[in-house]
Amino acid sequence: MMPRLRAARYVVPLREGGSLPAVVEVDHGEMLVVKFRGAGQGPKALVAELIFAGLAQALGLPVPDPAVVWLDDGFGRAEPDPEIQDILRGSVGENFGLAYLAGALGFDAAADPTLVDPALAAEIVWLDAYLTNVDRTPRNPNLLLWQGRVWLIDHGAALYVHHRWDGWRERIQAPLPQIREHVLLERAGDLRAADARLRQRLSTAEIRAVVEDVPDAWLAGDPAFPDLATHRAAYVTYLEERLGGPRPWLEHAIEAQRRGPVRLAPRLTHRVV
Repeated sequence: MMPRLRAARYVVPLREGGSLPAVVEVDHGEMLVVKFRGAGQGPKALVAELIFAGLAQALGLPVPDPAVVWLDDGFGRAEPDPEIQDILRGSVGENFGLAYLAGALGFDAAADPTLVDPALAAEIVWLDAYLTNVDRTPRNPNLLLWQGRVWLIDHGAALYVHHRWDGWRERIQAPLPQIREHVLLERAGDLRAADARLRQRLSTAEIRAVVEDVPDAWLAGDPAFPDLATHRAAYVTYLEERLGGPRPWLEHAIEAQRRGPVRLAPRLTHRVV
């Protein structure tokens, strides 16, 4: 079971992301980067974060240690920013955190593409395709370099099936179109070999245990399901069945790798007239 910790001190906001996460000290002195339930992305982003981190750990892939972090009413009351106060007031209860990697550097594929081993790169591409993570592009790699290793972070955009459950069974094997923009696609080794390695590491029991770890409060109130048990069962079915059969999502990723990565156009920051 993922550790349950209690937030003790709001340290500093991390303003790079739209969800305004923060470095938080928990009750035994450890520092975590916490994503808040009261942020704009809402609890589904936390569900995606927890499932991605839990499955990555089960697969032996490098993700900072995750935890569910409890915020008491009044936590961070001394923070002067009204936006932060609004988020914290809406986040009393369970939130999601990853261990804070002090001194970590952002990954830059252009600076040194050899920093990630091709076998590991293939496993990361495979996991992102499996969990439909749209957010690992050259513009936003969501990778950190720390102690000589690459680490996976920021997965609130994964599992986009849960943003519209209508017709989800027909979309279980759906490819991830954005995989062609993946920051590691060009560096990745054999995706079919990565599939053979990773599928055997991920048992039904591990998938169910990770889904069971999701707090009830993050799942409550979804009109697509009559109760929490049915809601959890949908995640388990989606994750289990996506691993089986012909898996067109995998074939799509292999074909995208064969064609080569998409070169993103420069981002415009001012209107051209």
